[in-house]
Amino acid sequence: MAGHEAVVRPFSDVHRMGNKVVATLLHDPTVEGLDVALYMDGSASMEDEYGPRGVLAKLAPVKNLVEPQMRWMLEYLASKDRDGQVRVAYWATGDGSQLEEVGLLSAAQAKEFRFPGPRFYGKATVMLPVLRDFVAHMKQQVQQGARRGLAVIITDSQLSDGNDVRAYATQVAKEIAAGRLPRMSFVFVGVGDQVDEEQMEEVSHETYPGVGHLWCHRIADRMEEMAELVAVLVDETMTVAAGGTVYDEKGRTLKSYEGRLPAVLEFDVPAECKAFTLEVAGQRFTQPIPEEHEDEDHHEEEEAPEPVKAPEPASARKHGRHRH
Repeated sequence: MAGHEAVVRPFSDVHRMGNKVVATLLHDPTVEGLDVALYMDGSASMEDEYGPRGVLAKLAPVKNLVEPQMRWMLEYLASKDRDGQVRVAYWATGDGSQLEEVGLLSAAQAKEFRFPGPRFYGKATVMLPVLRDFVAHMKQQVQQGARRGLAVIITDSQLSDGNDVRAYATQVAKEIAAGRLPRMSFVFVGVGDQVDEEQMEEVSHETYPGVGHLWCHRIADRMEEMAELVAVLVDETMTVAAGGTVYDEKGRTLKSYEGRLPAVLEFDVPAECKAFTLEVAGQRFTQPIPEEHEDEDHHEEEEAPEPVKAPEPASARKHGRHRH
């Protein structure tokens, strides 16, 4: 079946027509080897969102606004994770600098999992331990096959350590640029009117040499908007900002894609070119180019199939108040 053999991930189909190659992506290569974590604000300002506990919970039905949003987010994030399990923790608990680990949760577990809030609501909102925890987690996961990390961080208040967060993020970016850490992205979502928008922008708008943006952020007006907003931001972070470059066997650039990578790649190759390499988010995928298929039993010119339209990214919808 000349023209169709030797197709490797993340491609589902590769055709050569003269000097043109048409390659269809099986899935989004930016999430290949992705490890995901979700950190939910556990500071005292969140207590009303989780609803009363103990004796107070027995007096009236508990309305937990966070739980359905957490379940929705976890199902979505688990679909992106390389092994389908998301690391989950409450942060800003205790004195404000502590984390209460929930554990690794799958999409199936998320459907019924209870999220009553942390055992001890925090007295401050200290984010630095979140970044340290995620970096330590990624160092461990790299040994098990992870190649990229995504941390989703939710807050409803002002950070107590914005300067420390920016300083640590700078160090993380240097480690990524030097190849000592895998590529990481931080999706930072604020909820409600107590969030410091200016502070979030100071953290998120930073760019780093050799890395670019580490952060993507936005603010949801209400808790009920949080989950869908997270999905939009993750789509933006993992696809819209990714782009990609196609090289030939000698490392020469055949085509560059700025912004979102389409589902079908079309590019010209030299006559002698036998393979190409797609580079996306620091990862390289090399695909042999099948020989051009010629059916000797048919002399009628076949119409080229219409390119598959890439699905409209969730980021095309407008949600929240801020983005990069």
